[in-house]
Amino acid sequence: MQIKSNAATNYDFKLTEATVILDELEVTYEAPLIEKSSSVKTFSSEDIKELAVRGIGGTIAPAAGVTSGADRNIKIRGSRAEGTVYFVNGVKMRSNVNIPQAAIQSTEIITGGLPAQYGDAVGGTVFTPHMGFEPEYKPAPTRITTNESYSTITELPFKAVTSAPLSTFASDVDAASYANVRRFIMEGQLPPADAVRIEEMVNYFSYDYPDPEEGEVFSMTTELATCPWKEGHQLLRVGIKTREIPKDELPDNNLVFLIDVSGSMGSDDKLPLLQKSLRLLVENLNEKDRVAIVVYASATGLVLESTKGTQKHKILQAIDNLNAGGSTAGGAGLRLAYKVAEENFKKGENNRVILATDGDFNVGMSSDDAMVKLIEEKRESGVFLTVLGFGTENLKDAKMEKIADHGNGNYAYIDNLMEAQKVLVNEMGATLNAVAKDTKFQIEFNPMQVRAYRLIGYENRMLEDEDFNDDTKDAGDVGSGHSVTAIYEIIPATSAEKLDTPPIDPLKYQRKVGLEDGSVANEFATLKIRYKAPDADESVLRTQVIPTFTGEGEMSADFKFICGVLEAGMLLRNSDYAGESSFQEAKELARAGKGEDENGYRGEFIRLISLADKLHKRQTVGMR
Repeated sequence: MQIKSNAATNYDFKLTEATVILDELEVTYEAPLIEKSSSVKTFSSEDIKELAVRGIGGTIAPAAGVTSGADRNIKIRGSRAEGTVYFVNGVKMRSNVNIPQAAIQSTEIITGGLPAQYGDAVGGTVFTPHMGFEPEYKPAPTRITTNESYSTITELPFKAVTSAPLSTFASDVDAASYANVRRFIMEGQLPPADAVRIEEMVNYFSYDYPDPEEGEVFSMTTELATCPWKEGHQLLRVGIKTREIPKDELPDNNLVFLIDVSGSMGSDDKLPLLQKSLRLLVENLNEKDRVAIVVYASATGLVLESTKGTQKHKILQAIDNLNAGGSTAGGAGLRLAYKVAEENFKKGENNRVILATDGDFNVGMSSDDAMVKLIEEKRESGVFLTVLGFGTENLKDAKMEKIADHGNGNYAYIDNLMEAQKVLVNEMGATLNAVAKDTKFQIEFNPMQVRAYRLIGYENRMLEDEDFNDDTKDAGDVGSGHSVTAIYEIIPATSAEKLDTPPIDPLKYQRKVGLEDGSVANEFATLKIRYKAPDADESVLRTQVIPTFTGEGEMSADFKFICGVLEAGMLLRNSDYAGESSFQEAKELARAGKGEDENGYRGEFIRLISLADKLHKRQTVGMR
């Protein structure tokens, strides 16, 4: 029997009869000055399974004195929602937390006579759920997601090197897809296939890439290994890491918070979570930083003029006073936010609009093309754009990703306060400070080594080959300390495997330079990267030769973990190229590459794979 602290454990046993003669016992009782009344109610996993509800609010509703309003916030004995303190596996959180009912092993509600460790709970209300590493999910009702929108993803096919030797794409440091996929799985359902952008899942995690050499903006790393899901195939990993600017050397910030306060933002996982998230960012501003706040709903307005970062009380008060209501005049909000940013613009600073929304624009300039045109015009002024997505059931992922890509910025999805801490505090330098813009990759494969290749992910980041040398062509931006990873699946030149793509006739007029004399026989490919400094118009070129694959040496720990992410991503996407992938193998690969995992992100992913596997099995059984 396993006994856990702060959790109810039942165990039945028989008592044997015995007769014991006790000596006289004297009991002395002194009434305390203040009588303490403790009220504790515990629900086990068996109790919870019988409840026809979902989520935390439903599981503790049967307890006396507990109420849950339309906003899904828990209130106990008449206290306000913010008076409830949550402990998840011993970790304290404030305000409502998003944990699916089926993931809760037991729940304890303390509504009076609080122990000392809970003494800061306003109103005397504490809730402590207990979760296992691999909770058993029972089928949850299907949540309506038809009002969420995602760009259609068509996977990149294998391309023959003889007809397409170049692969060209823009960098992508966004990680919104991973957080969104996690949200779906934690709510007890698999994500829509188009919500899974595999490159964003890979780039959610950091890897052990070397720091750039003195005078360089980034380092370049490559690795070749055997493909775990397709026998006879190989994998090529390409990674870059930018130099990390020390926190005290980061450029000053000229920020404009553009906040959606329309009616669709009223739920707890939208505006309330947004306010708490921005609070984390504000607490890390210094005396040289400035913040303005623009809001939009049925109308648009400036609720806080550009204010020094030291005036935190003034900034936080403006954030706390926001309320949701009305329609969404997003276009007018964007124009005003850029206007305020340009009025306070300083060359060499981080001049940036931070748009926080569920992505719904339904008044005024609402078409994607109109938004993109405006943002492309404004990025030329040196004002960049960061997009923070919030909420469920109305998420306009496709729109937010698109405008971030065209605004020399990035896109993150905030599903909980820990993700806000990661994006806006732990990785603030990378999120808000670009050190390389319009970053492009181009790889030329050697037909003596490679028969065919396919880039995994980056479907909406592909460029024409001629775009690589075109400095007017917009591409991805990379922040301080950011890493970018891309993976190719390779069919070796020695393979006799039949290709899906029709063959072309041999070229008559093209010379195979260097191949006849073997001068490049040991070169697998050539990696080229172009980028611009944040305030430059001309690009810089970096080139590195990738040596041939020898098959010797073990795959690095990072590469093993990446392979686990790739297999899980392909399974969630129902990929035609998943081969022998399985959630079990994905978990084993991720575990083998987990490493030190200082922040626990990799461990969380391993647990998510287990949950996704259970959900996938249940879905498969249900479809039979």
